[in-house]
Amino acid sequence: MIEFQSLNEPMDERNARQVEARDNKRSKCLGPVIVLLALHTMAASTARTGEPVPRRLENVTKLAFDHYVALTQARNDEELKRDANLLWVDGLAEGPRAEAYAALKRGEVKMQKLETLDNRKGIPCPGGMIHHWTGLVFIPGAKLEEVLNVLEDYDKHSVYFAPDVERSKIESRNGDHFQVFLRFRRHKVITVVLNTEHAVDYFHDAPGKAHSRSSAVRIAEVENAGKNDEREKTAGDDGGYLWRMETWWRMQEGDGGVYVQSEVASLTRDIPTGLGWMIKPFITSIPRETLKFTLEATRKAVEAHPASR
Repeated sequence: MIEFQSLNEPMDERNARQVEARDNKRSKCLGPVIVLLALHTMAASTARTGEPVPRRLENVTKLAFDHYVALTQARNDEELKRDANLLWVDGLAEGPRAEAYAALKRGEVKMQKLETLDNRKGIPCPGGMIHHWTGLVFIPGAKLEEVLNVLEDYDKHSVYFAPDVERSKIESRNGDHFQVFLRFRRHKVITVVLNTEHAVDYFHDAPGKAHSRSSAVRIAEVENAGKNDEREKTAGDDGGYLWRMETWWRMQEGDGGVYVQSEVASLTRDIPTGLGWMIKPFITSIPRETLKFTLEATRKAVEAHPASR
């Protein structure tokens, strides 16, 4: 059996407490100053160079991520084959599970940080960082068909998921298999634009149940996006903001609506030495925030485009 562990406490919260434990009094006085100086340094460096120092995606990093994804895929296949506890909250103890479902009914998005293990050990990723999150949302009054209509309507993803998705297009479709283009725009201190292509497959498991598997087959960082001299950087030889992205969706009708779950494993460059203790929680917040936004936007799009009920 493939193992994974959940890390319920976000990385940024844990790191913040670790810094506080070092010297609570001193951090209260100097913490804000240090953060401002660091962000100023980052901004100044970006202004001088136009971009952060590039980082090449090495073969050892790719192999580590491929191994991580293979084990994660095996675990997903096993869960789907068992057809039980398909939503991550179903693996919780009775009390927390009831609380999670109540929160979902109130409109919250339930998030969990994951880590796939190999023989009960973490999987090293030299030169890179693996970000692994799952999230769950409930869409009251919806039908599975309505959710699939939104998710498969890639030509309108730039509307449904704006501003994160700037452009979107179905490049080809063969039944439940899609080849799609998505241009992502991410902004946090600096703006990063990515041209991406994805292979997506949908599976209708049973009445009221479906899942999909999406793999980014190409990710290219865009330099000078929107300008006359716009160009793509060589894939894997760029800022390293997103080198790989693998996604697993599950949709299940129940309780008068549809539960929609998305699990994402992504690969980015590692953190430069020196400012890592401070920049790492800042950088690792992006995958979580993006996934939460995607699930909220999915619910909003489904509610705005109901089929005939």
